[in-house]
Amino acid sequence: MPLRLPDKLPAIDLLQQENIFVMGSTRAATQDIRPLRIVVLNLMPIKITTETDLVRVLSNTPLQLDLTFMKIKSHTSKNTPVEHMKAFYKDFDVLREHKFDGMIITGAPVEHLEFEEVNYWDEMKEIFDWARTHVTSTLYICWAAQAGLYYHYQVPKYSLPAKMFGIFPQKPLDPSLPIFRGFDDIFYMPHSRHTEVRRHDIEDVGDLTIIAESEESGVSIVMARGGREFFITGHAEYSPLTLDTEYRRDLSKGLPISLPRHYYRADNPDLGPVVTWRAHANLLFTNWLNYYVYQETPYNIDSIH
Repeated sequence: MPLRLPDKLPAIDLLQQENIFVMGSTRAATQDIRPLRIVVLNLMPIKITTETDLVRVLSNTPLQLDLTFMKIKSHTSKNTPVEHMKAFYKDFDVLREHKFDGMIITGAPVEHLEFEEVNYWDEMKEIFDWARTHVTSTLYICWAAQAGLYYHYQVPKYSLPAKMFGIFPQKPLDPSLPIFRGFDDIFYMPHSRHTEVRRHDIEDVGDLTIIAESEESGVSIVMARGGREFFITGHAEYSPLTLDTEYRRDLSKGLPISLPRHYYRADNPDLGPVVTWRAHANLLFTNWLNYYVYQETPYNIDSIH
């Protein structure tokens, strides 16, 4: 089954060129199926790129998904056309009375700030609380994972001496969990961050379980509330060229940046990346949708609490 997306969303044309099956809302309305309602709070600066990355990994499922994009009113995106935001995004205030089967909260380029210094932190706290009573299962990604762990469980973040940048091997700590159904003993995940959360702080919180980690990149996935919350410190959704774009962008700006680890063929940017994470990324999102959203959400979506 395809994703049900707003008509004319740029991701539709881009992904159809990759033979990924998506459909506009007009066609989807003719199918007599209750789609899963998924809301995405997209905090990344280049919205269209993140939309496309997420749609790509969400599309590999037999479930029909009805995707809604949320924005916060206390911050205006500088890198996405106003027309795009008006056409495809809704303020949290508009959506607060609605319930959703699943939610994804993305990373944000505000790592250098303390959480309380982020100009939309008050609205984020309100959304974090809202998700617990209006969403069956929520994925927190990168900065959102650190923010969610901090707000809900008082887990601090720490600055890294150098950017955690590259593709790192991860080990599932409990392969029997449905989120890891079909996973190999080792899987790979992109990371691009200047801060981290640490194992000992998470282990001090009885309600949290570290379910995947790496010797190089540290804690990668934390689960809470029986799978109603997942905190993912990396970017499984990244496309093959995302790290390359970030690397070349920082080089052009004269910023201190190291070669992304375990990414380029022979560590040579001119040879392009070796894609080692895509299969498990698709499986991660498919397992989340199947076992923690579809299998758990009530048919009457208003029954979510």
